[in-house]
Amino acid sequence: MLILATVLFVVAVVVGGVAVAGLAGKLPRNRWAGVRTADTLATEESFVLANRIAGPTLLAAALLLVMGGVGALVLGGVTGTAVAVVAMVAALVTAGFGGSLGSRAAAAMPAAASGCGNDCNCGSAPEPAAETPADVAAAADCGMDSCGSCALKGACLPS
Repeated sequence: MLILATVLFVVAVVVGGVAVAGLAGKLPRNRWAGVRTADTLATEESFVLANRIAGPTLLAAALLLVMGGVGALVLGGVTGTAVAVVAMVAALVTAGFGGSLGSRAAAAMPAAASGCGNDCNCGSAPEPAAETPADVAAAADCGMDSCGSCALKGACLPS
């Protein structure tokens, strides 16, 4: 039981730390902690907004984990294990709910203008349709299928 309670306490500290940083707007945009969806990672503002919205539920999830750890220590045995498992499931559901709210808020933000199509006209006008599957594959290999490939546009296609 001591190991289970210790794990719950450590996870609660990590989740609580992420929650506090998110609420304060100090959680940097990253791929490991916080609400991480395509919408939230699109801009710094959307990441901050999503994590501020999810912060209270993450704090609640951390509290549930602490309660599960205390329950495991105090009750012990099968009952303590059951309390810990219920607390973990409740914490996951609570954190998931907050993450969902944050993700929806980030998705509702206006889209930021990207460099795609603005700097070198890459992607701003549709390319002529490729004739064969080999042409489509060649365009993908050449880098014509993404915005980061403006410099390669058409460089490796046959004339």
